[in-house]
This record gives sequence, C-alpha cells and structure tokens, in this order.
Amino acid sequence: MQTNQLPKMNMDTSETGCCPKFNPADWDENEISFDNKLFVKAKVKNFMHIPINMGSVFKKTMKNIEAAGASPKDSYLILSYDCSAWTGEHYFAVDKNVAGEEMVRLSGHYLTKVYEGPYKEVGTWVKQMTEYVKNKGKDMKKLYFFYTTCPKCLKHYGKNYIVAFAEINN
Repeated sequence: MQTNQLPKMNMDTSETGCCPKFNPADWDENEISFDNKLFVKAKVKNFMHIPINMGSVFKKTMKNIEAAGASPKDSYLILSYDCSAWTGEHYFAVDKNVAGEEMVRLSGHYLTKVYEGPYKEVGTWVKQMTEYVKNKGKDMKKLYFFYTTCPKCLKHYGKNYIVAFAEINN
C-alpha cells in the first residue's frame, strides 16, 4: 500500500465527455493510506440528508480546480461526508492549491468497498460497511462515500458505483 496513491483510472475512457467509465475491481476491498493528502473542501446544503445545491457547488468547484490546473492526471476522487441532515461536505482530491477554495489535508488509513445501486440504499451500505470494518478487526472513525459518476453519466453507463471509504484506527 502506497501513501497518497489512488487506483489508476483511464481518464480518457469517458464516453460522455464527463465522467470516465469506472472499473470497480481496483477499488473494491482495498486499503488506502493518506498522509497530508491535499483536497478542496466544499459544503452543500442538505434537506433531510438530500443535497439541494450540489450541482451548482460541484460545477463552481470543478471549474476552479480545472482553471488552477490542479486536477490529478490519472485518477479522481471526491469524498462525500454527510455531517448532518442539513449539511454535506465534499473533498475533491487535487495536486496543488486552488485559489479561492478552502484547502484541507487528510491523513489516515481507509478500507474501501464498492457498492452498486440507487442512492436510497446508502443506509444498507453504511450497515454493511460497519460490519465489514468490524470483521477486519478495525474500528471505524468516519465514513465517506465516493460517487463515481454524475447523474448524467449514470444514465449513460447504466451502473451506479459508489465506493465506501471507512477511515479506520490503525
């Protein structure tokens, strides 16, 4: 396991001009380690855990990341954390600072597991991921989700892959 390395993604496999086709094999049941990995942090408004301004926040954030030339070349990652019924936090992995954005660094060890299905299954996935981490003899500190495709690309590809990222105690 290499620190701050994500599974490689062929960013040229986009059939939509947006999200690349996602290959779950390298992400499923993996262990990933971050040591001060750089992210742009963006917040969205939720209503009962449903994001209401996610599209506009993501569009603005991605525009700023691209303008700064900060997008990773062979992978991408947006970690989503549902911190309350009213607020969601999203962490965009970047290669350098982005002016006008809140920059944060994450450190920790993460177990990953890939799920496929509609967003309404998140509650089930949280329970399954909690059990998965427990069966590995670990304690979960925090749970993020990586939604691998936008709604438009989901319709095109026909699969809704979500990667659960469980931050664990060593």
